[in-house]
Amino acid sequence: MYSLLVAFTHFLNGLFGGVITSVLLKLGIHPAHPAAPIRSALALEIFVALVLLLFFVLVRLTLSVEKPRSPQHLAEMIHEFVDGQAEAIFGGHHGYDAHLPFVTTILLFVLLCNCLGLLPHILTPTSDPVVPLGIAILTFIYYNVHGVLKQGPIGYLKHFMGPMWWLAPLMFPIEIISHLARIMSLTVRLYANMFASDLLTLVFFSLIPIGIPVVFLGLHFGVALIQAYVFMLLAMIYLAEATAQEH
Repeated sequence: MYSLLVAFTHFLNGLFGGVITSVLLKLGIHPAHPAAPIRSALALEIFVALVLLLFFVLVRLTLSVEKPRSPQHLAEMIHEFVDGQAEAIFGGHHGYDAHLPFVTTILLFVLLCNCLGLLPHILTPTSDPVVPLGIAILTFIYYNVHGVLKQGPIGYLKHFMGPMWWLAPLMFPIEIISHLARIMSLTVRLYANMFASDLLTLVFFSLIPIGIPVVFLGLHFGVALIQAYVFMLLAMIYLAEATAQEH
């Protein structure tokens, strides 16, 4: 698998490396390796995205009411789980169905990235801080944009003003900082947990290569599941807050 990853990374650099380096240089960014700007973490992200795309296409092509196949069963189980979590968080708010594709993709993408660390000689992509940061920024943009679309710019800004108008000068900067801190919170939580899990597994594999490290692979899988679930849950909470209309 490691050799396939190396080959895939070389393929991506050969295909897009020159264009990416050119764009980065025009932006004033000098990549450490101009000939190969795509690192293994990004290659793994692209690989996970392709796997998910293939899975969704397979489910769509094999949809059947009378004879559902395994991919459809799996997709339905995932949908029911995410829908149940969303219903509990959004409560009586209507229209949360529109956000299910986004939060489902977040869950599956983070989970698959986390689980890649179970493969030999492959570091978990989410143990590279750039990967969780990218997902966190996307989540931040998504829930704020939908907050504005749902309530309008003025209505959405009222969320930052506090319950009383005379508290607005104090509450507004505090709320802005609090929302911006969510990017750091999402990033650090995912990155730190996966980095620590990777490090722990690596240490025990180097000390005792047989037997006991399997336990830590199980621990890594548990951490991978929990962190993917927490990331999805926080994305839902932020969405519910942003799109909730005050009565």
